[in-house]
Amino acid sequence: MSAVILDGKALGLKIREEAKARSAALKITPSLAVVLVGDDPASLAYVISKEKALSEAGMKSHDIRLSADIKEEALLSIIRDLNGNDKIHGILVQLPLPEHINEANIINLISPEKDVDCFHPFSVGNLVLDRPGFLPCTPNGVLVLLQEYNIPISGSHVVVVGRSNLVGKPLANLLIRRKYNATVTLCHTGTHDIAYHTRQADILVAAAGMPSLIIPNMVKENAVVVDVGINRVSDPSAKKGYRLCGDVDPDVAEKASFFTPVPGGIGPMTIAMLLINVVEAAERSLL
Repeated sequence: MSAVILDGKALGLKIREEAKARSAALKITPSLAVVLVGDDPASLAYVISKEKALSEAGMKSHDIRLSADIKEEALLSIIRDLNGNDKIHGILVQLPLPEHINEANIINLISPEKDVDCFHPFSVGNLVLDRPGFLPCTPNGVLVLLQEYNIPISGSHVVVVGRSNLVGKPLANLLIRRKYNATVTLCHTGTHDIAYHTRQADILVAAAGMPSLIIPNMVKENAVVVDVGINRVSDPSAKKGYRLCGDVDPDVAEKASFFTPVPGGIGPMTIAMLLINVVEAAERSLL
Protein backbone atom coordinates (compact mmCIF):
# COMPACT_ATOMS: atom_id res chain seq x y z
CA MET A 1 0.00 0.00 0.00
CA SER A 2 1.43 3.36 -1.02
CA ALA A 3 1.93 6.16 1.46
CA VAL A 4 -0.34 9.17 1.85
CA ILE A 5 1.37 12.07 0.09
CA LEU A 6 2.14 15.08 2.26
CA ASP A 7 1.12 17.80 -0.18
CA GLY A 8 3.31 20.77 0.63
CA LYS A 9 2.24 22.54 -2.54
CA ALA A 10 -1.43 22.69 -1.51
CA LEU A 11 -0.69 23.68 2.09
CA GLY A 12 1.90 26.19 0.94
CA LEU A 13 -0.74 27.94 -1.17
CA LYS A 14 -3.06 28.17 1.86
CA ILE A 15 -0.30 29.72 3.95
CA ARG A 16 0.57 32.15 1.19
CA GLU A 17 -3.06 33.30 1.18
CA GLU A 18 -2.80 33.84 4.93
CA ALA A 19 0.35 35.90 4.42
CA LYS A 20 -1.41 37.90 1.70
CA ALA A 21 -4.34 38.67 3.99
CA ARG A 22 -2.05 39.76 6.82
CA SER A 23 -0.07 41.92 4.41
CA ALA A 24 -3.23 43.61 3.09
CA ALA A 25 -4.32 44.43 6.64
CA LEU A 26 -1.20 46.53 7.27
CA LYS A 27 -0.80 50.24 6.61
CA ILE A 28 2.59 49.52 5.08
CA THR A 29 3.72 47.11 2.39
CA PRO A 30 6.01 44.36 3.73
CA SER A 31 9.29 44.48 1.83
CA LEU A 32 12.10 41.95 1.53
CA ALA A 33 15.55 42.79 0.23
CA VAL A 34 16.83 39.82 -1.77
CA VAL A 35 20.59 39.92 -2.30
CA LEU A 36 22.09 37.63 -4.94
CA VAL A 37 25.84 37.57 -5.52
CA GLY A 38 26.94 35.99 -8.79
CA ASP A 39 24.90 34.10 -11.37
CA ASP A 40 24.67 30.55 -10.07
CA PRO A 41 21.66 29.05 -11.94
CA ALA A 42 20.25 27.20 -8.91
CA SER A 43 20.52 30.27 -6.67
CA LEU A 44 18.96 32.45 -9.36
CA ALA A 45 16.04 30.03 -9.71
CA TYR A 46 15.43 30.05 -5.95
CA VAL A 47 15.55 33.85 -5.84
CA ILE A 48 13.14 34.24 -8.74
CA SER A 49 10.63 31.87 -7.12
CA LYS A 50 10.81 33.84 -3.86
CA GLU A 51 10.36 37.14 -5.65
CA LYS A 52 7.33 35.81 -7.54
CA ALA A 53 5.76 34.59 -4.30
CA LEU A 54 6.30 37.98 -2.65
CA SER A 55 4.61 39.76 -5.54
CA GLU A 56 1.63 37.41 -5.51
CA ALA A 57 1.21 38.00 -1.76
CA GLY A 58 1.10 41.77 -2.21
CA MET A 59 4.59 42.35 -0.85
CA LYS A 60 7.60 44.11 -2.31
CA SER A 61 10.84 42.49 -3.36
CA HIS A 62 13.84 44.80 -3.34
CA ASP A 63 16.12 42.96 -5.75
CA ILE A 64 19.87 43.45 -5.44
CA ARG A 65 21.96 41.63 -8.08
CA LEU A 66 25.69 41.81 -7.55
CA SER A 67 28.73 40.63 -9.49
CA ALA A 68 30.49 37.52 -8.21
CA ASP A 69 33.70 39.50 -7.82
CA ILE A 70 32.24 42.10 -5.45
CA LYS A 71 34.52 42.88 -2.51
CA GLU A 72 33.40 41.74 0.93
CA GLU A 73 33.50 45.27 2.33
CA ALA A 74 31.25 46.48 -0.50
CA LEU A 75 28.71 43.79 0.34
CA LEU A 76 28.93 44.67 4.04
CA SER A 77 28.24 48.29 3.14
CA ILE A 78 25.09 47.24 1.27
CA ILE A 79 23.89 45.26 4.29
CA ARG A 80 24.48 48.28 6.55
CA ASP A 81 22.35 50.42 4.23
CA LEU A 82 19.56 47.83 4.24
CA ASN A 83 19.68 47.61 8.03
CA GLY A 84 19.10 51.35 8.23
CA ASN A 85 16.32 51.46 5.63
CA ASP A 86 12.96 51.62 7.44
CA LYS A 87 11.12 50.57 4.29
CA ILE A 88 12.96 47.23 4.22
CA HIS A 89 11.52 44.77 6.74
CA GLY A 90 13.50 41.64 5.89
CA ILE A 91 16.92 40.89 4.44
CA LEU A 92 17.71 37.66 2.62
CA VAL A 93 21.22 36.99 1.33
CA GLN A 94 21.13 33.99 -0.97
CA LEU A 95 23.74 31.41 -0.02
CA PRO A 96 26.29 30.18 -0.84
CA LEU A 97 28.43 33.26 -1.40
CA PRO A 98 31.64 33.31 -3.47
CA GLU A 99 34.63 31.80 -1.67
CA HIS A 100 36.41 35.12 -1.16
CA ILE A 101 33.52 36.39 1.00
CA ASN A 102 33.22 35.26 4.61
CA GLU A 103 29.57 34.21 4.98
CA ALA A 104 29.67 34.57 8.76
CA ASN A 105 30.69 38.22 8.48
CA ILE A 106 27.75 38.93 6.20
CA ILE A 107 25.17 37.02 8.24
CA ASN A 108 26.38 38.50 11.53
CA LEU A 109 25.85 42.02 10.21
CA ILE A 110 22.20 41.53 9.26
CA SER A 111 19.93 43.16 11.83
CA PRO A 112 18.21 40.43 13.90
CA GLU A 113 14.94 42.36 13.45
CA LYS A 114 15.27 41.76 9.70
CA ASP A 115 16.78 38.26 9.82
CA VAL A 116 13.85 36.42 8.22
CA ASP A 117 16.12 33.46 7.33
CA CYS A 118 16.95 32.95 11.04
CA PHE A 119 20.71 32.64 10.45
CA HIS A 120 22.01 35.37 12.75
CA PRO A 121 23.54 34.07 16.02
CA PHE A 122 20.94 36.11 17.93
CA SER A 123 18.14 34.35 16.03
CA VAL A 124 19.76 30.94 16.53
CA GLY A 125 20.12 31.69 20.24
CA ASN A 126 16.41 32.49 20.51
CA LEU A 127 15.66 29.24 18.71
CA VAL A 128 17.79 27.12 21.02
CA LEU A 129 16.55 28.87 24.17
CA ASP A 130 12.90 28.67 23.05
CA ARG A 131 12.46 32.43 23.07
CA PRO A 132 10.25 34.49 20.73
CA GLY A 133 11.74 35.20 17.32
CA PHE A 134 11.69 34.22 13.69
CA LEU A 135 11.56 30.50 12.99
CA PRO A 136 13.79 29.00 10.26
CA CYS A 137 11.70 28.57 7.13
CA THR A 138 12.42 24.99 6.08
CA PRO A 139 12.38 23.37 9.56
CA ASN A 140 9.22 25.26 10.48
CA GLY A 141 7.69 24.22 7.17
CA VAL A 142 8.37 20.56 7.99
CA LEU A 143 6.59 20.82 11.34
CA VAL A 144 3.62 22.79 9.99
CA LEU A 145 3.15 20.17 7.25
CA LEU A 146 3.21 17.31 9.77
CA GLN A 147 0.66 19.11 11.93
CA GLU A 148 -1.62 19.71 8.95
CA TYR A 149 -1.93 15.94 8.52
CA ASN A 150 -2.40 15.37 12.28
CA ILE A 151 0.76 13.29 12.49
CA PRO A 152 1.68 12.79 16.16
CA ILE A 153 4.99 14.45 16.99
CA SER A 154 4.87 14.42 20.79
CA GLY A 155 6.50 11.24 22.10
CA SER A 156 7.60 10.19 18.61
CA HIS A 157 11.17 9.21 17.81
CA VAL A 158 12.31 11.53 15.04
CA VAL A 159 15.52 10.72 13.20
CA VAL A 160 17.02 13.62 11.26
CA VAL A 161 19.70 12.78 8.69
CA GLY A 162 21.85 15.85 8.09
CA ARG A 163 23.32 18.44 10.46
CA SER A 164 23.34 21.58 8.34
CA ASN A 165 22.72 25.01 9.83
CA LEU A 166 19.88 25.36 7.33
CA VAL A 167 17.82 22.29 8.24
CA GLY A 168 19.26 19.56 10.44
CA LYS A 169 20.40 21.47 13.53
CA PRO A 170 17.52 23.96 13.72
CA LEU A 171 14.94 21.23 13.10
CA ALA A 172 16.36 19.12 15.93
CA ASN A 173 16.19 22.13 18.24
CA LEU A 174 12.58 22.84 17.29
CA LEU A 175 11.53 19.22 17.76
CA ILE A 176 12.77 19.06 21.36
CA ARG A 177 10.78 22.12 22.38
CA ARG A 178 7.99 21.29 24.83
CA LYS A 179 5.52 22.35 22.15
CA TYR A 180 6.56 19.34 20.03
CA ASN A 181 8.07 17.07 22.68
CA ALA A 182 9.80 14.67 20.30
CA THR A 183 12.78 12.44 21.02
CA VAL A 184 15.42 13.25 18.43
CA THR A 185 18.36 11.37 16.93
CA LEU A 186 20.57 13.47 14.66
CA CYS A 187 22.63 11.49 12.14
CA HIS A 188 25.47 12.82 9.99
CA THR A 189 28.56 11.74 8.06
CA GLY A 190 30.27 10.67 11.28
CA THR A 191 27.41 8.36 12.30
CA HIS A 192 28.24 4.65 12.22
CA ASP A 193 25.56 2.52 10.55
CA ILE A 194 23.02 5.22 9.74
CA ALA A 195 20.53 2.54 8.67
CA TYR A 196 20.42 1.20 12.24
CA HIS A 197 19.18 4.58 13.42
CA THR A 198 16.83 5.34 10.54
CA ARG A 199 15.04 2.01 11.10
CA GLN A 200 14.15 3.19 14.60
CA ALA A 201 12.37 6.31 13.37
CA ASP A 202 8.67 6.93 13.74
CA ILE A 203 9.34 10.06 11.68
CA LEU A 204 12.36 10.14 9.40
CA VAL A 205 13.59 13.44 7.97
CA ALA A 206 16.21 13.25 5.22
CA ALA A 207 18.14 16.50 4.79
CA ALA A 208 21.62 15.43 3.75
CA GLY A 209 21.73 16.66 0.15
CA MET A 210 22.56 13.20 -1.22
CA PRO A 211 20.35 11.71 -3.96
CA SER A 212 18.52 8.52 -2.93
CA LEU A 213 20.51 8.18 0.29
CA ILE A 214 17.54 6.58 2.04
CA ILE A 215 16.40 3.29 0.50
CA PRO A 216 13.50 1.02 1.53
CA ASN A 217 15.49 -1.30 3.82
CA MET A 218 16.51 1.73 5.90
CA VAL A 219 12.92 2.55 6.85
CA LYS A 220 10.58 0.71 9.19
CA GLU A 221 7.05 -0.17 8.12
CA ASN A 222 4.55 2.70 8.33
CA ALA A 223 7.13 5.33 9.22
CA VAL A 224 6.46 8.94 8.25
CA VAL A 225 9.15 9.99 5.77
CA VAL A 226 9.93 13.64 5.06
CA ASP A 227 12.32 14.29 2.18
CA VAL A 228 13.89 17.75 2.40
CA GLY A 229 16.54 17.07 -0.23
CA ILE A 230 16.42 18.76 -3.62
CA ASN A 231 19.19 17.43 -5.84
CA ARG A 232 19.92 17.92 -9.52
CA VAL A 233 20.94 14.71 -11.26
CA SER A 234 21.94 14.36 -14.88
CA ASP A 235 19.18 13.12 -17.18
CA PRO A 236 19.83 13.41 -20.94
CA SER A 237 16.17 12.61 -21.63
CA ALA A 238 15.00 15.67 -19.68
CA LYS A 239 14.48 19.00 -21.45
CA LYS A 240 17.01 20.78 -19.22
CA GLY A 241 19.44 17.87 -19.16
CA TYR A 242 18.76 17.14 -15.51
CA ARG A 243 15.94 16.20 -13.16
CA LEU A 244 15.22 16.94 -9.54
CA CYS A 245 15.21 14.20 -6.95
CA GLY A 246 15.25 14.00 -3.18
CA ASP A 247 17.39 12.26 -0.60
CA VAL A 248 14.88 9.41 -0.42
CA ASP A 249 14.40 6.67 -3.01
CA PRO A 250 10.80 6.93 -4.33
CA ASP A 251 10.28 3.21 -3.60
CA VAL A 252 10.24 4.11 0.11
CA ALA A 253 6.70 5.42 -0.48
CA GLU A 254 5.55 1.79 -0.74
CA LYS A 255 6.68 1.19 2.83
CA ALA A 256 5.91 4.49 4.56
CA SER A 257 2.58 5.68 5.93
CA PHE A 258 3.18 9.30 4.85
CA PHE A 259 5.67 10.57 2.31
CA THR A 260 6.72 13.93 0.82
CA PRO A 261 7.21 14.21 -2.94
CA VAL A 262 10.16 15.99 -4.57
CA PRO A 263 9.36 18.46 -5.94
CA GLY A 264 6.08 19.54 -4.32
CA GLY A 265 6.77 18.65 -0.70
CA ILE A 266 8.93 20.80 1.52
CA GLY A 267 10.09 23.29 -1.13
CA PRO A 268 6.72 25.12 -1.35
CA MET A 269 6.50 25.12 2.45
CA THR A 270 9.86 26.88 2.73
CA ILE A 271 8.71 29.77 0.55
CA ALA A 272 5.37 29.98 2.35
CA MET A 273 7.04 30.23 5.76
CA LEU A 274 9.39 32.91 4.41
CA LEU A 275 6.36 35.03 3.49
CA ILE A 276 5.01 34.59 7.01
CA ASN A 277 8.33 35.78 8.44
CA VAL A 278 8.37 38.84 6.19
CA VAL A 279 4.83 39.79 7.23
CA GLU A 280 5.76 39.25 10.86
CA ALA A 281 8.81 41.49 10.47
CA ALA A 282 6.60 44.24 9.00
CA GLU A 283 4.07 43.81 11.80
CA ARG A 284 6.80 44.10 14.43
CA SER A 285 8.14 47.26 12.81
CA LEU A 286 4.84 48.98 13.62
CA LEU A 287 4.93 48.17 17.34
